Amino acid sequence: MSESYRQLLDATVQHLEGLKARGVRHVVVAPETLRALTLPPTAGKSPNSYSKPQIQSAIVPPKIEPAISMPPKKPAAPTSVVLPKAAIPNLKIEIISSSPEKAAAFTALRERALACVKCPHLAASRTTVVFGVGNIDAQLMFVGEAPGADEDEQGEPFVGRAGQLLTKIILATGLSRADVYIANILKCRPDTPGQSAGNRPPTPEERATCIPYLQEQIDLIKPKAIVALGATAVDGLLGKAPGITKLRGQWQTYRGIPLMPTYHPAYLLRNQAMTEKRKVWEDILKVMEKLEMPITEKQRNFFLKT
Repeated sequence: MSESYRQLLDATVQHLEGLKARGVRHVVVAPETLRALTLPPTAGKSPNSYSKPQIQSAIVPPKIEPAISMPPKKPAAPTSVVLPKAAIPNLKIEIISSSPEKAAAFTALRERALACVKCPHLAASRTTVVFGVGNIDAQLMFVGEAPGADEDEQGEPFVGRAGQLLTKIILATGLSRADVYIANILKCRPDTPGQSAGNRPPTPEERATCIPYLQEQIDLIKPKAIVALGATAVDGLLGKAPGITKLRGQWQTYRGIPLMPTYHPAYLLRNQAMTEKRKVWEDILKVMEKLEMPITEKQRNFFLKT
């Protein structure tokens, strides 16, 4: 087995494992690809000219029975729209909604965002556009500032260390990532010229250019509550704010929707004091109360000193 073939095989396995971790339960492979896979790696080609298998998959959120139910919605037959993913050719994501019109509108919006080059410097440096992920019929929406390196690579918001902590917070409410919608103020990772690592906050000009996509997402989803994660998200949604330490825990309004500012999960990774974790959890409890979600005594006592 040639080294190039081995590298391609390893990359394919890692890609499939990543799909599985995001809830993929079904992968469709074209017949011609299956035929190609049965051939020796160098048959008819040099080792360096081996072409990458064209894989298509349908990402369907796994059926999860939440421990805590959200306020009931009117039943409707789900409608799905298959959307192409920018970072991986021929990969399709199935978006499911109770409204055919909403699903179609999200299709058009996502396609426009994926092709956006309004910020040429970001379009030139990005790996993919990080549009958003989750349930487009969700009653709860989380908004962050911008993709980091992990998000830029995977095309999904909040998948790095801060994203893993956000997932734990969501699970602590009794919900899952499949029950909410997660997006960012900026759809592209802010470029960092001359740096091999690290992130920077988006500039006011970048936020102003990109936020119409987020506004359309919010208008289509129509969540009953939004959680703004961190100062950049709060400033991007509310304009120049007095500061996250003063605003967190106090209800605001954005596009007619209750908005709860709280600390970004990355802040909790830097400052792991129990008091800071409790502040964020108190903000989340207020969101749960706003959504009329049942709250157990155990949940109310999270991060309190024993």
